Amino acid sequence: MSEIVLFEVADDVAVLTFNRPDRLNAWIPEMQTRYFDLLEECASRADVRAIVVTGAGRGFCAGADMQALQDLTSGERSSNGSAAPGAGHDPRPVTFPLTIPKPVIAAINGACAGLGFVYAVMCDLRFAAAEAKFTTAFARRGLVAEHGISWMLPRLIGPSRALDLLLSGRVILGTEAAELGVVNQALAGERVLEEALTYARMLAAESSPASMARMKQQVYADLERPLPESLEAANQLMAESFTGPDFGEGVRSFVERRPPKFEPVSGAPAGATS
Repeated sequence: MSEIVLFEVADDVAVLTFNRPDRLNAWIPEMQTRYFDLLEECASRADVRAIVVTGAGRGFCAGADMQALQDLTSGERSSNGSAAPGAGHDPRPVTFPLTIPKPVIAAINGACAGLGFVYAVMCDLRFAAAEAKFTTAFARRGLVAEHGISWMLPRLIGPSRALDLLLSGRVILGTEAAELGVVNQALAGERVLEEALTYARMLAAESSPASMARMKQQVYADLERPLPESLEAANQLMAESFTGPDFGEGVRSFVERRPPKFEPVSGAPAGATS
C-alpha cells in the first residue's frame, strides 16, 4: 500500500500530500495519525521552516470516507469507542496543526468538504483553486459543527457568514471562499501549489523562524485573551526579542542589503489549542 500521506522537503519547505486520489482523499483515521506524525516531524526538523499541505489528484479532501460513515450508522465504533470518523485512532485533536511552531499552509487544489473543510481551516493560511468546491456538509448529514470548526470559522469570517456555511451546507467555489475570507487567495487551479510553495519559500528565506513561532502562538492565544493581557504578553515577548540573535541579524541584513541568516527552530508542538 502506498503512503497515505506523502512527505518531501526541499528549500526548507515540507510538502505533505494527502494520498488517496481515487477517493478524492476521503479521510480515514490512519490519515490523521500519519498527518499529525509528519507535522510533529516537521516541528522537530531544523531543515523545515514552513509546511505546505495539499491533496493528490483532483481533490484536497472530500470529507470522511463514506464507508466509515456507513459503519457508524450501522452501530459500529472504532477500537477506542470513538464515534467520530477521522479521530478514532489518534488522541491528538483536529486542532493539532495550530500548535505546530511553524506556518502550515493549505494548497487546496480541489474538493474540500466536511472533515476536509475542517482540516483546511486548521491550517494557518489557505490558497485555493478558483474552481475548488467547498462545503461544510454537516447539516446535510444530520451532524453538528464538528472538531472545533464552530470555534475557528466564526473567527475567520464572522458569526453570520459562518452560520450561513454551517446551516446550509451549500457549495461555494474558491472564488467565493476568498471573498468570504475562508481562504487567503483564489487562483487558477494549475497555480495553487506553486503559489503556496512560493509563499512558503519566501517565509523560509526572509522571516525569522523564532519570530514566526512566537507570532503564531500569540495569534491563537489572543483569540481568547482580553486586550490588556495580550498587550502585556506582547510587551514581554518584545523585550525578549530585543536581546535575541535574530533581532541583531535582522537589523544587520537590512543595513547591509542582504538576505537574513536566521537560525532554525526545532522542538515539540506548543500546548494544545482550543
